[in-house]
Amino acid sequence: MPFLGQDWRSPGQSWVKTEEGWKKTSTDDKNNNISVQSFCKAEEEEEECFNKENLLLSLGYDMAAKKRKKDLMNNNTKVPYFNREKWIYVHKGSTKERHGYCTLGEAFNRLDFCSAIKDTRRFNYVVRLLELIAKSQLPSLSGVAQKNYMNILERVVQKVLTDQQNVRPIKELLQSLYLSLCGLVQDMGKSVLVGNINTWFHRMENIMQWQQQLDNIQINRPTSTGMSLTELPASLQLNIMQRLTDGRDLVSLGQVGPELGALAEDRLLWKRLCQYHFTDRQIRKRLIASDKGLLEWKRMYFKLCRCYPRREQYSDTLHFCSHCHILFWKDTNHPCTANNPESCTMALSPQDFINLFNF
Repeated sequence: MPFLGQDWRSPGQSWVKTEEGWKKTSTDDKNNNISVQSFCKAEEEEEECFNKENLLLSLGYDMAAKKRKKDLMNNNTKVPYFNREKWIYVHKGSTKERHGYCTLGEAFNRLDFCSAIKDTRRFNYVVRLLELIAKSQLPSLSGVAQKNYMNILERVVQKVLTDQQNVRPIKELLQSLYLSLCGLVQDMGKSVLVGNINTWFHRMENIMQWQQQLDNIQINRPTSTGMSLTELPASLQLNIMQRLTDGRDLVSLGQVGPELGALAEDRLLWKRLCQYHFTDRQIRKRLIASDKGLLEWKRMYFKLCRCYPRREQYSDTLHFCSHCHILFWKDTNHPCTANNPESCTMALSPQDFINLFNF
């Protein structure tokens, strides 16, 4: 076996590049040059190490600052993540021009839900959409979309506390979200929710605090400037009751006074409610007759509500154009090149909006 020295690949002389050109040097000359140059390079290496240490320290401070800022954004739900796009393109496949898919979280982030909350025509639509997402679609949202969801929910609660309207739907929304989170937090190890579990515990505490605030809300009666509802003729009172589409509102109105309570038991009112929300086939399956052989429409209504979903009606909804695949609000124009865009446009219920991205 041959002897292997420190430089066994090229023992003896070696070529060194200098300012005058390449020169051949021996091992002794090389050692002398190293001893002369080592002192010159020592200060440069020391200064370079010092600069590297300062750079690492500065990077460490920057990373710590970014981490504190990120933790603040995770814990502070008041940081807004709202976009103001009136319409978005829903792509369901990858092409040369566009890669990837449009997800539910992306649509939730990009659409103008911030302004939709302030619009009374779209408020109930957004609340219903938040409720459906809370029940089944929350784990499918990205981390930014989940944070955006909580920010929008906080704005909805603050609007209800300020306006003192639509209290019951928001209570039901918070209850559904809290029950969903109780089950999802237990599966945090399965990557169900994005983020630290302590962040979600903090959000659940906020939900409980919002529920307490809604329970303690006291609706201020407006100053009377004219006739009240109880002072109107019975025919007008009955006409007003016929405009209600929720049986719970009808029951609450009947608890105001004995006269309104008697009108709220009118069989024709409950019959119209049943026929408005449910089909004839569904009604025939849930018939309830009294001892006198008359149909009890009030009991049938609440029984049908437990068995079937009620009809949903909104003043303004999201629309989808099947020609150019644009998702937009009803009163917003979209860049459709079809000859007759209205024939390609369809209104989406909150459930249809979620189903649009389940492909």
